[in-house]
Amino acid sequence: MPAPRPPSLDEVCALALKLPCSPALLPRLIAALASDHGTADEIEGIIRVDSALAAATLRLANSVSFGARQQIATLEQAVVMLGHAEIYRLAAQTLICRWEGLHHAALPWEPGDYARHSLCTALAAEVIAEASETTDPQVAYTAGLICDLGKLVLAFAGAEFYPEVSAHAAVQMGTWEEAERAVFGFDQAQIGARLLRAWNFPEIYVQATECQFRPRGAPAAAAPLLAQLHAAKYLAVSLGAGVTEGGFLFALQGNFLTEWGFTTEFLEEALLEVRERAFRRLGDRLSVGLFSA
Repeated sequence: MPAPRPPSLDEVCALALKLPCSPALLPRLIAALASDHGTADEIEGIIRVDSALAAATLRLANSVSFGARQQIATLEQAVVMLGHAEIYRLAAQTLICRWEGLHHAALPWEPGDYARHSLCTALAAEVIAEASETTDPQVAYTAGLICDLGKLVLAFAGAEFYPEVSAHAAVQMGTWEEAERAVFGFDQAQIGARLLRAWNFPEIYVQATECQFRPRGAPAAAAPLLAQLHAAKYLAVSLGAGVTEGGFLFALQGNFLTEWGFTTEFLEEALLEVRERAFRRLGDRLSVGLFSA
């Protein structure tokens, strides 16, 4: 009997596009919140499509308004109370972290690790963008949150081949994405970029995801974001929360970061702020356990 073959890139993406937990709603919300003409009614209409997101929005609004005379009973009230920035953070976290449901028992990490590490990468990208002032911090946050979607999808579609990927990385002493390409013929960045295009994410996010392992090859318009994302991935690994075997095989391109002004001193200072924000968001869940919005 022939040995099973790894799934192809087309097969992996086709499977992911059929899953009910896709973040396809996020681009619509990004556009509505970014528009000068976006209204509370329009944002409410987008949120209402997703029952889990709607429930999370109401839950957060009522927790924020604890002690008020009136309970927040409608999405419209919740949207007005929370404001665009908080609505966006909530939606992004809710829509991305539900992918933790793809976790396969054979995978070498714990449930919750993927979402935890993605959130830390997003916060790191946000901190760096605020300091460097070359990219909208919300764009950087989003790029950090979604850049590793391909990793989870590939794990879901090809979990039985992960021991082979791990063994290849150990023997060759290379990066995790190099081992993915050796076993599958493609890597997580290619999957993520293809899925983001299919879900109509803005091209800047597609380019950031696609070029995350080769930032020097990114289109010029995406270069500032790629520099911030590369630094953010390094900081998230340094923080350690939710980092898996593949994460520790991250290949830092130090010269590239220095060219963008991200020196050792800059990164050390940024890491302190990232750690503080991550702890404020997650508390004890920064180290272990599942979490949701």
